[in-house]
Amino acid sequence: MSVYRVQNPATGEVIETFETASDTQIEQALKNADAAYHEWRNRSIQDRAAIVRRVAELFAERKEELAKIIAQEMGKPLSEGIEEIEFATSIISYYGVHGPSLAVDQEIPSTIPGKAIVENRPIGVLLGVMPWNFPYYQVARFAAPNLVLGNTILLKHAEICPRSALVIEQIMEEAGVPVGAYTNVFASHDQIASIIADPRLQGVSLTGSERAGAIIGEHAGRHLKKAVLELGGTDPMIVLDSDDVAAVAADAWNFRVYNAGQVCNANKRIIVMDDIYDEFVAELKKLADGLVPGDPLNMPEHAFGPLSSRAAAENVNAQVQRAVAEGATLEIGGVLTEGQSAYFSPAVLTGVKRESASYREEIFGPVATVFKVSSDEEALELANDCDFGLGGSVFSTDEARAAKIASQLEVGMTHVNIIAAEAAELPFGGVKRSGFGREMGPLGMGEFVNKRFYFKAE
Repeated sequence: MSVYRVQNPATGEVIETFETASDTQIEQALKNADAAYHEWRNRSIQDRAAIVRRVAELFAERKEELAKIIAQEMGKPLSEGIEEIEFATSIISYYGVHGPSLAVDQEIPSTIPGKAIVENRPIGVLLGVMPWNFPYYQVARFAAPNLVLGNTILLKHAEICPRSALVIEQIMEEAGVPVGAYTNVFASHDQIASIIADPRLQGVSLTGSERAGAIIGEHAGRHLKKAVLELGGTDPMIVLDSDDVAAVAADAWNFRVYNAGQVCNANKRIIVMDDIYDEFVAELKKLADGLVPGDPLNMPEHAFGPLSSRAAAENVNAQVQRAVAEGATLEIGGVLTEGQSAYFSPAVLTGVKRESASYREEIFGPVATVFKVSSDEEALELANDCDFGLGGSVFSTDEARAAKIASQLEVGMTHVNIIAAEAAELPFGGVKRSGFGREMGPLGMGEFVNKRFYFKAE
């Protein structure tokens, strides 16, 4: 089977295959990206931003088409696909509008007579290694700020997203991004290592698994290349109290099963105070009851979509079954369909033992794992007892109480009374084994930039 392929996860059918790039093609892509950089960086930032704004316009114009592509590639229901493209459009537009002001030079006071300035300059060719769970959004938040800055991009997308990868490249070219300034590469893992080693490449950004991040980080470190890594997460959602348990449970459920649970910063550990725990779990079970598999291209009510692949669904099923074998309780759901489709019914899992191997794992699928605690201190200790540190949230009618705990979460993004605040202007990233670096917002302009110091003596 070809590595790069469109394989419908709703059926298992391989619809189209694509050849992996030859070494000659990779070399040409690097050559073109380097040549484009020397031209692209010399355009004014306003000119580059205008082209990026046109990219956003084309995304908006073609959102229905783009949503249908990923429905077949990775199983995202059309409504969710359109939401993703609208979000990606807002991110691209944000940098097209605000990017120039975010990259202005800064004068700093100096005790030496003269003018001291920190300039924001591009650094060159960058490599993006992107995942399949949000095929457009992930590319948008990496590509848009860097194109505005004047960097050029090689984009290696997930092997199951070749059509969306190609259509992004087409949109870039149609918008006026110079040939070579944004290039899709159907690269192998060995070729990715060679690209990172190449002296023309100046940085790499990966969103993916902890394992992939370790590999890419090792290559980047060996060759002294700047890296941004956005990896896994087991984000805690702490529910201390509520005057509407059903509403909070519904929020928890909807966020956890969105995109078939394949979301890096999903609320993968729901930590609930003991006096509302039983009611909370009961509400989750109501929401999980009666769901049936649905076609991503025509999703009825009370239906759920497939995971990205049969292998992904089988892995989630194995994780749940292992947790049950170690003493957890599968309250509802958790049924893997037969055949080659990738459907796994959304599940509620309780009683995961802290001494079990399952406790440390990230379940990248539609599984709401719920823990019972009896004090604020226990909730905080449980929340921080993990290897990851992407995001986290705390819910309470007492905002001061919630804020106190939220301030102590060992994460890159902490929230009170909202699971995850996500917008084009808000930074995204984590700590610990969730990676390092930030994307989006003002911080998204600062990762792959030469903060060059300039001094002019009096």
